[in-house]
Amino acid sequence: MLSLLIGVLAAAGASTLYSLGIGVQSIDARVASPEHTLRISLLTQLLRRGRWLFGTAMTALGWPLQIVALLFAPLEVVQPALAVGLLVLLALGERMLGEKPGRRELGATFAIVAGVAGVAALAPARQTHHVGGFALLAVFAALGVAALVPFAAQMLRRPIANLAMIGAGLAFAWGALATKLVADAASGERWVAALGWGAAAIVASVVGLTAEMSALQKRPAILVAPVVFVAQTFVPIMLAPLVFHESFLHTPASGVPLLACLIVLLTGATVLARSPALLAISQRRERDVAGQPTLDGSGVAANPDARTAAPTQLTVRSDVAAEPARRSTTTSPGRSGRENTGAREPT
Repeated sequence: MLSLLIGVLAAAGASTLYSLGIGVQSIDARVASPEHTLRISLLTQLLRRGRWLFGTAMTALGWPLQIVALLFAPLEVVQPALAVGLLVLLALGERMLGEKPGRRELGATFAIVAGVAGVAALAPARQTHHVGGFALLAVFAALGVAALVPFAAQMLRRPIANLAMIGAGLAFAWGALATKLVADAASGERWVAALGWGAAAIVASVVGLTAEMSALQKRPAILVAPVVFVAQTFVPIMLAPLVFHESFLHTPASGVPLLACLIVLLTGATVLARSPALLAISQRRERDVAGQPTLDGSGVAANPDARTAAPTQLTVRSDVAAEPARRSTTTSPGRSGRENTGAREPT
């Protein structure tokens, strides 16, 4: 039980760093030049921005904690426990912006806590052995191809905003499976294998990061985060019985209670990630970068009129707000965010 608790705490620490990191990264991703979407050049452009590097450093520090978590707890516990980072963002929003959690947020919080506790209590024992040969190669190859679909769509000039979110989640799921193999190899003192899988996890993270930053160029973080989280959580858990022999069938009632806890947790995480309280944080970030010109790879303003666009938008919104009482004078942050997104974000 102690090792399981250590694993959950380490996963919570990793999740906190991941959530804070992506929050910081999203600020600069929103003002990056669209011509770099789903290209490695997007990362090279962002690498020149100190704030984005700070957010990346936080997410990088979260990865060793995730490895530690997997040394003490099974994958089915560690991946769901990454939802704890959303609770940290909720607390941050309350402290910094005065956004008091309502019944929706409190219900989602309870669902996450109850889901993590239920998964920890019902999860199968941690295994350090996995399938090898063709089966392992087939799983990673299929997942890798699926993660690269957004890049192929971009080359074919197809809409990529939604595909980029899914692709990012699948790439991070690939990385989570590789991270599990790093932990298993380290526990058996197979250091060469650990380094190899570690390098593979880093490559998957670069692919996922490129897709995620590209999605953040076209969608607000409040929409991207739930999709990425569900994909990177649910996919590894579903593949764990096949790859790591951590089977649901080895848990009480053939895994039905465990699956129910996972559904409760994922539902709570999705509801919380799209709540008005967290949306307020996203809106605050967008206001902070409003009026900043889009930068090209050389750091030169690619859109010199960008600084004057914000006042025009504010004038229009003031006119809308001044319309007669046929419209509500108070709009929820969630609805406002959706309306702005629909008007501003291309498909």
